[in-house]
Amino acid sequence: MRIYTELSSSLAVHGLRPRGGFHPRAGDNVPDVAAGVPTRSIILVGNAGAELWPAFAPHVDGERHPLDRWTRATVAAIADRFGARPVYPFDTPPLPFQQWAMRCEPVHPSPIGILMHPDHGLWHAYRAALLFADMIDLPAIEDRQSPCETCAARPCLAACPVGAFSAAGYDVAACAGHLDSPAGRECLERGCRARAACPVAADRAYPPGQIRFHMAAFHRAVGRR
Repeated sequence: MRIYTELSSSLAVHGLRPRGGFHPRAGDNVPDVAAGVPTRSIILVGNAGAELWPAFAPHVDGERHPLDRWTRATVAAIADRFGARPVYPFDTPPLPFQQWAMRCEPVHPSPIGILMHPDHGLWHAYRAALLFADMIDLPAIEDRQSPCETCAARPCLAACPVGAFSAAGYDVAACAGHLDSPAGRECLERGCRARAACPVAADRAYPPGQIRFHMAAFHRAVGRR
């Protein structure tokens, strides 16, 4: 576990953390480390709670995709130090990060689509993955039940002011239209009400500045602003 422990220390300086790892098998769709060099170990990199914002906030520069650019620069330097190849969820074509996450940690799909973590709730994200040519000792995944399975009330589904979340899935158009309206200003300022309604790890919620940053980025991504 030496490499995993040292990696944890290197990432923590930047408000990031290793999010578990696995040894790829057929069907995991993990790229090679290099041409002809298969990946034998993969470690996910991400953040949870408020830890990322103090490190990243000074890099919000008004240009496009500041978090992606900061993540790429930060993780690439660390990957080089550990002899790994970094890949990212914003790469094209997209990589199956949610599938990989469920190989690494006890996360499960929630009713609103974000992966539910028993400790972090909905307040976490996966930012990158490190691919290694060597077999690395990795922590075993814990077998833990999703909190959603014992949540009878499911307040997340009722909290959205335009009912964008339902058993049928996520109505992106309804959500985007609401954000475009004067009534959507509260969501842009305070965050997604469905996400905030979840009682799991409510004390791990992102700080206000981070919430506004992500909501603004989402608003731009759906093509309205």
